[in-house]
Amino acid sequence: MKLETVAGKRVLITGAAMGLGKLFAEKAVAEGADAVVLWDINELALRETATQLTAAGGKVHHYVVDVSSQDSIREAGEAVRKEVGGIDILVNNAGIVRGNTYFWETENRADIDKTMAINSLAPMYVTLEFLAGMVAGTSQARVLNIASSAGLVANPRMAVYAGSKWAALGWSDSVRLELEQAGHDHVKVTTVCPTYINTGMFEGAKGILFTPMLEQHDVVDTSWSEMKKGGALVVLPWTSRMNRALTGLLPIKVRDLYLNAVGVYHSMDQFTGRK
Repeated sequence: MKLETVAGKRVLITGAAMGLGKLFAEKAVAEGADAVVLWDINELALRETATQLTAAGGKVHHYVVDVSSQDSIREAGEAVRKEVGGIDILVNNAGIVRGNTYFWETENRADIDKTMAINSLAPMYVTLEFLAGMVAGTSQARVLNIASSAGLVANPRMAVYAGSKWAALGWSDSVRLELEQAGHDHVKVTTVCPTYINTGMFEGAKGILFTPMLEQHDVVDTSWSEMKKGGALVVLPWTSRMNRALTGLLPIKVRDLYLNAVGVYHSMDQFTGRK
């Protein structure tokens, strides 16, 4: 069941103040969404984005939410249902990355908790706030989960991040299957697994052979289109799809030799991240 437009729909986006989240919000406003709900922990950037989108004609509601906190998610979910109503389109976009050290060199164990909370648990808890309402309804509804190609292949110096995205991918695709199995065909889940994107989040990450840094507009355009179609999985770019296939076919030692040769296993050696 394809969704031609989000016009008249209520859209919620996490991590919406900048980067991919802001671009997703712009998409929703441009298509005439009935409400565009922005969640982000960065209050200043959130207000600026809300102001810009309102000036562009959007019906915008913004909430300062720490998605690493179950309490914050629950309180914000209640506020949204009270002030806006149920959500038709949910974009789980918020994410963080820590890297450039081997796992045993981890100095701040709170980074592990925060990474897992935001990348793995937050999409689950945010979705729990709204999915039952989507299922109970009859109109087309969507959940778009931004995972990562790090959820498809192992990668040194980003073990926790990879673990968080493997968890997100497994959960997201399992929920998709549950909805199909239960006959709720009007609700579709799409999982997106891109490689490094030029948002600044992966500053310093080294290029992989034949795999340029992805343009954020391209990722958003492809993800948005596939979400409306109700597609199950988006893996970007083609080299990541190939690596995924080879990982499933090759013996582990051969796989490791190949991924090391093309640069995957050293892509985080000089990672610095967003300042």
